[in-house]
Amino acid sequence: MSHHGHSHGGQAGGFQPQPASAPPPPPEAIAIANFLKGHSDLKARTCIYQGGRKDIFKGMQFSSHILKRALRLLESPAYAKAQAKNPALPKITSRDEAVHAFAHLPRSLLALRIAKIEEEGPKSPKRVKGQWNIKVEPQQEIHDDLYYAWFYEPKTWTQTLSSVGLVIALFTIVLFPLWPPMLRLGVWYLSMGMLGLIGLFMIMSVFRLILFLVTMVALSPGIWLYPNLFEDVGFFDSFRPLWAWHKVKKPKVGKKEKAAAAPMNEKRVPRPAGPPPGPRIEEVDEE
Repeated sequence: MSHHGHSHGGQAGGFQPQPASAPPPPPEAIAIANFLKGHSDLKARTCIYQGGRKDIFKGMQFSSHILKRALRLLESPAYAKAQAKNPALPKITSRDEAVHAFAHLPRSLLALRIAKIEEEGPKSPKRVKGQWNIKVEPQQEIHDDLYYAWFYEPKTWTQTLSSVGLVIALFTIVLFPLWPPMLRLGVWYLSMGMLGLIGLFMIMSVFRLILFLVTMVALSPGIWLYPNLFEDVGFFDSFRPLWAWHKVKKPKVGKKEKAAAAPMNEKRVPRPAGPPPGPRIEEVDEE
């Protein structure tokens, strides 16, 4: 792949992203991704991709960030120590080398070029303002003004500890027959209590639906018991308030309907009553 430098930004020749069965990323790509992902200088924003959240960033931030930082660190003892510990990090002394290093990310499916999906029709009320819906572009290019999304999550100590804890928990459950009788009895009571809470929750869900249907006929628009029960709120907020009236959503009127209805809604302002017209004098030509 050839790389071309421009006065307004670096650009690499386009290429297609590799299939899902691609080989694992090379060490250089992982090292570059970890370097960029761990730096606060690379400002990212959250967007939605196929229902999940992804962090996107602009190519200009990569080029200016890694090039200036690499040139500065290459002359310092700190970078020499870091390179001795991690030889996978490539040397970057020019713009072309920065573009070549960044090309490892889309080739390894660690960061891909994306584009914003323009929404058609009315916007969802639950949509977060400024949060794009994005799609992956089939033609991958590298340029300052293009956007890229991270498809790579570096491993952390939290994930490692969670995995170890999950293995220990599964191993403990497998050894349940060997537990002391008192401990097994306590687990049985705890499981029965959890099943009781789940059953109570299901009964309450059915009861609140029946209550709403009855009150919708008797006391329109209807009453919901625990209206925030299934909303995206905290645990305690799900049970506040105790009840509320059903909110009827009014249909949104488009701009065209508003423009058409505006002349009909205008009120005619009566003209102020002026003084009665005075006598009119007509001149008659004498013959």
